[in-house]
Amino acid sequence: MKKYITTASLLMLSLATSAVFAKVTSEKAEQLGKTLTPLGAEMAANAAGTIPAWTGGLNSKNTTKSADSGRPANPFTEDKVLFEITSANFSDYQANLSAGQINMFEKYADYKMPIYKTRRTAAYSNELYDIVKKNATTAELVQSGNGIANFKTTIPFPLAENGSEVIWNHITRYRGGTAKRFLTTIPVQANGSFVPVKMNDQLVWPEFLQGGRDDNKDANILFYYLQQITAPSRLTGTALLVHETIDQVKEARKAWVYNAGQRRVRRAPNVAYDGPGAGTDGLRATDNYDMYNGAPDRYNWKLIGKKELYIPYNSYNLLDTNAKYEDIIEKGHLNAAHLRYELHRVWQVEATLKEGARHIYAKRTFFIDEDTWGASVIDQYDGRGELWKLSEAHNIQFYDVDTPWMVAETLHDLNSGRYLVTGLSNEEPTFMVWGEKVKRKDFSTSALRRLGR
Repeated sequence: MKKYITTASLLMLSLATSAVFAKVTSEKAEQLGKTLTPLGAEMAANAAGTIPAWTGGLNSKNTTKSADSGRPANPFTEDKVLFEITSANFSDYQANLSAGQINMFEKYADYKMPIYKTRRTAAYSNELYDIVKKNATTAELVQSGNGIANFKTTIPFPLAENGSEVIWNHITRYRGGTAKRFLTTIPVQANGSFVPVKMNDQLVWPEFLQGGRDDNKDANILFYYLQQITAPSRLTGTALLVHETIDQVKEARKAWVYNAGQRRVRRAPNVAYDGPGAGTDGLRATDNYDMYNGAPDRYNWKLIGKKELYIPYNSYNLLDTNAKYEDIIEKGHLNAAHLRYELHRVWQVEATLKEGARHIYAKRTFFIDEDTWGASVIDQYDGRGELWKLSEAHNIQFYDVDTPWMVAETLHDLNSGRYLVTGLSNEEPTFMVWGEKVKRKDFSTSALRRLGR
């Protein structure tokens, strides 16, 4: 556990000029692991019994190890569809759907949500649970919510009390410490045609670098990220390097791109906020990736409360290597035969653009899974206040490595009928590689230049 070293002094700015939000008492933190899960969700079932109690989730101690930890076997192959929500009956379930989900039923007559039994599979390691409990009594928002002080590794606010704390839990949620992915991004046209964009990326928290975190070199760094596009040929060689800072108002995200045509590395300040995402045919803004990422400073964050919502969950079918992309991709949406939705409790947070701030989304409504703190559904609105885009995360529990994360995310343009699916790996030999030993120099501009060549 020495690798989970503290970042306690990470963002200790002048508190006389910074807005600080109070941390919770040790007495309140004792709820974690008792009436609340170790991550702060309600442990009990809901009143109707349609959401069960959390009993520990799927983890490396209670689940048979998979032959391929990057594609864990589906533990619920015997589960049957309870019912389907369709364009004919969605009005009966509107209370448990987001505005964007409702729009999908209104727009596509063949759109379906197969609803399965709810299974609360989310789990971290016991070591991380101890860290999260400690964070509850030490972590603080600073700089009016644009930074965090006095926290370690993941989930600074398991007992979140406002919208800023909830969104920071999403931003900092655990994604395996160090992970490499081989995946496909697919922009789908309104007529259903598509050209896959293949890429690999690598993510590492400073705590998991060889030698661990260096408070001098890693000050204000949340993680290091490297991405390389490998197909189609017109994009091959394009590569991106990001040093993700925590307080991006104090210190902007550091990003560089290698352009294969120009054969040089250059700074990329537009890799932030609503800058266009590479290889997405203009469908995705930079901060749409991983559902939401980056600096929260352009929005006011309001915690609406909790509700029960049908969200993608335990989406192990999307890892099926017998399925081809053409089997999964359909005109307007993914093929429901490969999807799984469950009823879960979510935090609802409304983000509204601050006066004078600029972004293509004037408002976003987040629905964040209480068990993982991952954004599961997001409705996005344009400058006129009209519903524009719907994002959904198709999550699983990577139980071999005690990590909940997505196997795909979708972003639907509800006006044009185009959509983007990111993360599919069905036609790739390898999907996830966990725990690879990497060095800080592997995330340097020199490494980016070599990667591009």
